[in-house]
Amino acid sequence: MALGLRKGDLVQVMTGEYKGKNGKILKVFPDKAKAIVEGMNMVKRHTKPNPKNQKGGIVEKEASIHISNLMLVCPKTGKPTRIGVNVLESGKRVRFSKKAKELIE
Repeated sequence: MALGLRKGDLVQVMTGEYKGKNGKILKVFPDKAKAIVEGMNMVKRHTKPNPKNQKGGIVEKEASIHISNLMLVCPKTGKPTRIGVNVLESGKRVRFSKKAKELIE
């Protein structure tokens, strides 16, 4: 499944508790069509003490969000946009913003 979103992209959450907020993608799970966005969908996890976390306790971290609830923020306009794919003469596939008609990255 082609997701169109990549690690490091600035996205806007379109539905749910964090609707309208922007964040950077930290990790993408293509097989599940989900992504983890910085500072969004925060959940609390009860953890036991371990070498990484000596004390244990309640840890707050980001949970994954379905890709369908995210939209890429256009680098030019700063607004959410859909993503298209063009194939250059060299055969390379590149993403472009459907709103601004400009290449992304």
